[in-house]
Amino acid sequence: MNFGRRDLSRLRGSLLALALMAALGAAALVFSSDRIDAARTALSTARAERNEIDGKLRRLRGEEHEIRQKAALFNRLQARGVIGEEQRLEWVELLGEIRDRLRLIELRYEFAPRHALDEARSGAFGLHASSMKLRLRLLHEEDLTRLLDALRREAPALIQVRRCELARRTGVDDALQGLLQADCLIDWITLREAAKDGGSEP
Repeated sequence: MNFGRRDLSRLRGSLLALALMAALGAAALVFSSDRIDAARTALSTARAERNEIDGKLRRLRGEEHEIRQKAALFNRLQARGVIGEEQRLEWVELLGEIRDRLRLIELRYEFAPRHALDEARSGAFGLHASSMKLRLRLLHEEDLTRLLDALRREAPALIQVRRCELARRTGVDDALQGLLQADCLIDWITLREAAKDGGSEP
């Protein structure tokens, strides 16, 4: 079949329409590709934001759990009397009660002035200690361990034993007078607000 000018002129409109459709198809393909890339970028951004939010939520939950634990510890210490002003009268009464309960032969003590264990920031709580020299006459070693255990359980302060020396008393034949002597240095530790601290106190 031979094509002439007349046939070519007839096909020109169809060819132009075909070229236009091809161009529109290519433009649609490019547009769709751009939209897909944009959608992928948006999805990646959304995932990153979600992961960031999940991370912040986990950190907040962890901080909330830590705050609750610290609050519970604070309440326990406050209920026990560790937080606030020293309660030396109660300390002295407790020493007398333990002495009578354990039937100790002799218990002597001497408190030193209170001193700060750390430098607390303004408005924060700081640790303070009052050192006590303790001298005991004992029938046997277990009296000392019972006394220290009772202090740790019952004292309205945190008890830290810095040292204890146990020695046999010389020139003593009567066991009822105590064959052993213990000399200890014990810190009674309390927690108080820095604003209320005026330095070492008796």
